[in-house]
Amino acid sequence: MSCKELPNAARSTRIARTKQLYHLLLHEEGDMRVRVIVSTLALLFAGVVVCLADNPNMGTWKLNEAKSKFSPGSAKNHTVVYEAAGDKVKVTVDGIDAAGNPTHNEWTGKFDRKYYPVTGDPTSDMRSYRQVNARTLTLTAKKSGKVTLTGRVVVSADGRSRTVTTTVTDSKGKKVSTTAVYDKQ
Repeated sequence: MSCKELPNAARSTRIARTKQLYHLLLHEEGDMRVRVIVSTLALLFAGVVVCLADNPNMGTWKLNEAKSKFSPGSAKNHTVVYEAAGDKVKVTVDGIDAAGNPTHNEWTGKFDRKYYPVTGDPTSDMRSYRQVNARTLTLTAKKSGKVTLTGRVVVSADGRSRTVTTTVTDSKGKKVSTTAVYDKQ
């Protein structure tokens, strides 16, 4: 006997039950979709946090002037903070310029050799980092498409200090090198 051959009451009941079952299946499937999406996002976020937490560059670094070597008139970055920003890294730098005025700049990007914008730095508008190995980064900064700074960041084996060597091209085209040593806070 097909559904069309059933009396109206039985047919209505069967259609109602089918609709209920259909709604229940869709509702449970919808819940499952939500569970899968939330679980996937949670795992992705946890993976990013774990990967970034394993990076020895992450954290706050204070300049150790006694161990550093600056050319006369060089800018000094007193505090550098590396922190997770989603799947990227945010680098915040506070210091003084060659005239002794306070400076503050920020960069958010990945250590993938691509250029990402810098804000607050009069000597650069783009910066690129590349992860060389677990403890070493290279960086390049540009202003209006021209390279203004190259450098290397090396974290010590114990993770308590890092050495940043940079070469800057000043406004007169002269290359100035510095070695800055930072202690992890």
